[in-house]
Amino acid sequence: MRFSRLTLAAVFVLSVATVALFAGRTAVFAAAHAPATSAAASQEPPPPPSPSPSGPGGPGGPPPGFKPPAPTNLKVLPRNLTGEQVHEIMEKWEGELGTGCKTCHTVDRKNIGPDGKPGLNFADDSKEEKQTARKMVEMVDSINANYIAKIDSSGDPVTCGTCHRGHLGPEPFVPKPRKDDHEHPAAP
Repeated sequence: MRFSRLTLAAVFVLSVATVALFAGRTAVFAAAHAPATSAAASQEPPPPPSPSPSGPGGPGGPPPGFKPPAPTNLKVLPRNLTGEQVHEIMEKWEGELGTGCKTCHTVDRKNIGPDGKPGLNFADDSKEEKQTARKMVEMVDSINANYIAKIDSSGDPVTCGTCHRGHLGPEPFVPKPRKDDHEHPAAP
């Protein structure tokens, strides 16, 4: 059976994208399935992230003193996560996708923050991008659990960044030109 280069490239890109999506979800998957040693340990938030070099909250990030609200509409992430834990995961995804909070979350003009700007409605599901993100998270989890975890020495799990590499839409793969270092048989 013969396949065209385009077909092989498409299969390769899809495989890499799938692997990449699962890598970022390993920590969340582990947190969701790890046994809690005590009630206090499972409720303890992670340490605060290191300060951004561009100032508190980073460029376009939350204002100084921002405290993430308790999550109220988790459908893919484990429901026992704190607001701080969810915020940490979201910041990671922002970096891997090269985007910001407003890509998935709607602006809530009725909720004005201390900086005078409207806050976001994190629970609102009206944006299509949020639905897509949930599907992609499920895909990454599935790839990591059903494929990557079954390969000895598979290395790091797939994450959003494995495919997206800092772009909201993954960049197309363009292979480097090959050197003809060996003979190819003539086509029949």
